[in-house]
Amino acid sequence: MAEATHYIVATAGHVDHGKSALIKALTGTDPDRLPEEKARGITIDLGFARLELPAPVGFAPIHVGIVDVPGHEDFVKNMVAGVGAIDLALLIVAADDLWMPQTEEHLQILSYFGVRRAVVALTKVDLAADESTAVADVRRHLEDSVFAEAPIVPTSVVTGRGLDALKSTLARELAAAAPPRDIGRPRLGVDRVFTVAGAGTVVTGTLVGGQLQRGQAVVIQPGSRPARIRRMQSHGKDVELSVPGTRAALNLADVNPGAGVHRGDVITLPDLGSSNDCLDVMLEISARATRSMKDGVRVRVHYGSGNVPAHAALADAKELPVGERRLAQLRLEAPVFVCAGDHLTIRDWSEQQTLAGAVVLDPDASRRSFRIGSRQQWLRRLAESFDTESVEMAAGVVAAYVARDRCVRPSRAFLKTRFSQSEIDTAIQQLVREGCVIAVGDMLVEPATWSAALQRSVQLIDEAHREHPERPGLSLTELRSAVTQAFPLDDVFDALVATLSDQGFLRSGAAIHRASHRAALPEPLRAAGETLRRALSAQPLEPPSRKELTPDVASQRALKFLIESGEVVEISTDLVLSASAAAQATTQVKAFVTRHGPATVSEIRQVLGTSRRVVVPLLEYLDRTFVTVRRGDRRTLRS
Repeated sequence: MAEATHYIVATAGHVDHGKSALIKALTGTDPDRLPEEKARGITIDLGFARLELPAPVGFAPIHVGIVDVPGHEDFVKNMVAGVGAIDLALLIVAADDLWMPQTEEHLQILSYFGVRRAVVALTKVDLAADESTAVADVRRHLEDSVFAEAPIVPTSVVTGRGLDALKSTLARELAAAAPPRDIGRPRLGVDRVFTVAGAGTVVTGTLVGGQLQRGQAVVIQPGSRPARIRRMQSHGKDVELSVPGTRAALNLADVNPGAGVHRGDVITLPDLGSSNDCLDVMLEISARATRSMKDGVRVRVHYGSGNVPAHAALADAKELPVGERRLAQLRLEAPVFVCAGDHLTIRDWSEQQTLAGAVVLDPDASRRSFRIGSRQQWLRRLAESFDTESVEMAAGVVAAYVARDRCVRPSRAFLKTRFSQSEIDTAIQQLVREGCVIAVGDMLVEPATWSAALQRSVQLIDEAHREHPERPGLSLTELRSAVTQAFPLDDVFDALVATLSDQGFLRSGAAIHRASHRAALPEPLRAAGETLRRALSAQPLEPPSRKELTPDVASQRALKFLIESGEVVEISTDLVLSASAAAQATTQVKAFVTRHGPATVSEIRQVLGTSRRVVVPLLEYLDRTFVTVRRGDRRTLRS
């Protein structure tokens, strides 16, 4: 038997249009759980139920978690908390009351949250004066909305009419929808919190984006507060694993008693980023709305299962008219955990009207940079990417991030997006093939920046050869300093050096040079170099002191070249020998100790025919280079 597919369906519609009664008729569960709801006869907060649908031929079984929302205008904020992560809306319209204010507001909220599938249940048809007129009225109100083609099913919980047809329609619509996506980044928006005696904190919510399992370490956002899933249930049954598209109840262990959990918090994994109090968004007002939105207005931003006060700053206007969209920044009064691509609903501060919807472009925005021209250009490019199909969307977002940051590490840069790792990998492969990005190890680099860095590196190396031909090349430290502004990451610099090595350059120790470069003293230093050579060869094992050898800058530069080229060996800060003299002395010391055993400084001085001024630093040099080892006042060969 095929594995079941899980979906979340939420009701929507005006108060007293029969949402809860319909859910009870469909599932056998009364979603109104609060005593006040029973007393007043209306839904006040979210209710939940489970529905098994008949699978269409050729499809896997369909398990549905139902969120029943309040319809009264005083509880719209609770309604919004229930529809932030659903796969399909069950829009309820009573046949005897028809389209009402909350029906319209709920429809706009659903569209703002990115819901694109709905089934309309025309309830109370047993009370309708004319059923066909009621159906036509609903269809007229759906025109020019995302649900214009939604199926309309007449129902009655009194007579039972249409209940089976509604189940079949829900099954058909869900089977045609893409299953909830598992992108490896689970998020559970908390919509209920309660305490169980002997167990502790329990939270419930709808799981999206990935899987959670019992025993897993998680964090509570905002604040990255650590916790662990002690036990997990779905619709009252213990489970080891919860998958996207399911309702889950998590018994959390290791929760700091002072760090309470609230509706709107998000349960997620520790390595998926942190919360933020500033969001760059694309703000949009539906053409069905009745009022515009002013720059700087205080609003409530509804995200997932929570909401937070904020001020909305428009990018380039004082007002956002009905039916238009514009870049905006939401400056929140408390941090939230959202991802790029998430949908938000914006309501007025007094919670009387729904104003607009928004798509998150950058969940880690900064207030300082919002009005910078290049920043807004980048945000518009990102917004255009979110308007494309899913395959092109990932490529557009990756390219936009690389263009902005010049180099990014994919394993970290896209954690707070709605793309899976495989989607990001596919996008990267496409962009590399098209030459839009350069893959450098596990980094992505903007092509123009990479090309400029290579050209700058070649220029610096050639300048070093011209200005200091006596040196082996350009110091890697100097090169790193010159390009670090473009590439602050070591991995990219190492790849840059590797690329230069494939283009006719060689790395020699701590320097890099053209393969054709041969270090040589420039004309002004050649005479000084010859003088040094003569002085060191006149008495090979009794040379002048370094101070005597280099009385001026020219001789100092010449000696540095001779040491770096290996022609002269630096024995100590005051003693240098020609390479041939150092090799000869080393051979003589090794031969004497081999024949006669451990030797004193005096014995070696006599063998070499030189002074203690030379012998003592020479033996210390041989100790440092692992030729000899000192035992008391004697030297023996190192084994």
